[in-house]
Order: sequence, then C-alpha cells, then structure tokens
Amino acid sequence: MKHFLKKYPHWGLCFFSIFVVSFYWTFWASDRYVSEANVVLESPQVSMPSLDVSSLLTGGGSSNSQDMLLLRDYLLSTDMLKYLVKNADFRKHYADSGADFFTRLRDEDAPLEKLHEYYQKRVSVELDSYAGVLRIKVEAFTPEKAHQIASLLLSQGEAQMNLLGQRLAQEQVEFLEQQVAVLEKRFNATREALLSYQNENGLVSPTATVESLSTVVATLEGQLASLKARRSALSSYQSKRSPEVVRVNSEIKALNDQIESERNRLARQGGNALNALSSDYQTLQLKAEFAQQSYSGALTALETTRIEAARKLKKLSKLQIPTMPEYAEEPHRIEYIAIASIIILFAFLIVSMLIAIIRDHRD
Repeated sequence: MKHFLKKYPHWGLCFFSIFVVSFYWTFWASDRYVSEANVVLESPQVSMPSLDVSSLLTGGGSSNSQDMLLLRDYLLSTDMLKYLVKNADFRKHYADSGADFFTRLRDEDAPLEKLHEYYQKRVSVELDSYAGVLRIKVEAFTPEKAHQIASLLLSQGEAQMNLLGQRLAQEQVEFLEQQVAVLEKRFNATREALLSYQNENGLVSPTATVESLSTVVATLEGQLASLKARRSALSSYQSKRSPEVVRVNSEIKALNDQIESERNRLARQGGNALNALSSDYQTLQLKAEFAQQSYSGALTALETTRIEAARKLKKLSKLQIPTMPEYAEEPHRIEYIAIASIIILFAFLIVSMLIAIIRDHRD
C-alpha cells in the first residue's frame, strides 16, 4: 500500500479528500429541519352581470397560475426577506445557531444582497404546474424556526396578494365613481333642458303634435277633394248662384282656410313652426337619451367593478399546513458522501490518466 502511494501520490490525496468529505458530512455538517407546506390560491365565487364594458375596464384578469407565480416571486423577494428579518430574527438564527461554517450565515450583518442569496438557499418555493399547487420548503436549524418562517410566508403572502388586488380594484372603482358623477350631472342637465323646452313651448311632445296635425291636414284635404267633386257635379245642372252651389263653395273656402292655417302651424318662414320645434325637441331628446344610457352604463360598470374587487380577494387554501419537523431531514449524509466520493474518484481518475499520458510521451 505504501509502495502504491509512493508511486501514485495523487491517489493518496484522493483517499484523503474522500475521508475529509465523509468526516464533514458524518460529524460536522449541521442538522437542518425542513418545514413543508402546499397551498393553492382561490378567489370567492361571485356572480358577475354580463357587460361588455367590464372587460375593457378590468382587462379580463389574470389566471390562477399567473397569480401563483406572482405569489412565488413575492415569497422569494427581498421584501419578504426584510419582513422575516424584522419578525422572525432571520439573521440571528442563521448566524448564531451553532451551525457549521459551511452551512451557517457567516456574517450576521451581511448586506441585503448577500443575505438574499443565502435566503434563497434555505427557502424553496416551486409551482407544480400539473397539480396547480405551490410547494414551499423552509430549512432552519431548529424545527420551531422552520415552522415559524413557513407560517409567516403563508400569512404575509396572502396579505400581499390581497393588497395588490385591492389596490387595482380601488383605483378602478374611484375612476368609475368620478365618471358616474360627471355623467349624472350631464344627464340631469339634458333632462332639465328638455323639460324647460317643453314648458316654454307648451308642448309635451312636438313630434307627436306634428304627426297629429299632419293627420288632420290629410283628412281635411280628403274632405276638400270630395266637395270639389260635388261642386263639379252640381255645376253641370245648376247655376253658380243656386243655394246649394253657394253652400258648397262656402264649405270649400272654409276647408281651404283651415288647411292653410294648419299648414302654417306645421311650417312657415317666420319661425315657431312645429317642424322646427319638433327638430329642436328631437335633438334635445336624443341628447337626454344618450346621457341616460351613458349614465346607466357607468352605474352598471361601477357595480361590476365592485363585484370584481371582491373576486380579487385571494385566499390561501392550505392543502398541507406548515409541518413541525420531528427529525432533521437535511443533510442526506450517506447520499452526499456517496456523490462526493464518486465525483472525487472520477476527478482523480482523469488526473491519473493525464499523468499516465504525460509519462508515455516522456518515454
């Protein structure tokens, strides 16, 4: 054996490296306790009125998978780390728990960037896209601390997701409330203008009056045509001064005067004709109807957005609550020793082959 080590000293270094690694993983490496939790994000099921405007205002919303990814990013963020430093003594635990040099936080006052790198080694948050579940694992040097950090991750993550959803919904609600106030004033103004116009002209509906007068004129013209035909018939066998012909002429003249009077009410150049009044009335009526529809649509959109705000509330449903570890799950000592030994052996085997090749070339 001594002759072999003298001839191949690098193999001695190989066996010594395996011994050191085995000693570290067997006796020196600190126990790490793992608290696990599996959660899903759920929203309350609130019925939504069907309205096309709501899709423009809300943008359709994010899918549950996107919300889960947002939650994952937040749980692994520096903001979450700062919260744990303040509420779970993150720095003190990982720096002053008597852990080994390679596992612990070497500097309790490490800058945030370095601390965040260490945090991501001890906290794992992965999205199982097939099951739609967020799997959280927290490593700590005591079971109580692992459980505490995992619990804080869940509670603070749920609060943050609700804060994000409520902030967006509140902005939308405030915007719609402003629009509703503006549209309400516009609707009231157009309605008052329409009522004032009706009162000034003494007509509830000029359009209906025009239609009624048109019907009257058409009826009178029909009667006038009948009288003219009768007069023609009478003139064929009676003189123009006969009482009956005179009476028919008088009726014809009265009908012509009445028709002329009704036509003057409908349309004349001097103004205040019913057709002009009707045109102005229709314009005001259209404005009032449009203002009413806009106001009604804004009210519906406001109510829709308020309901959507309730849907944006997120609840973390815990499929598995943070576990209280009963034994140190990490490190997997035998597994790590085997992996490290294989890597070292392969490395020194390559070195041995290189040495043999160099020797052959020298010879």
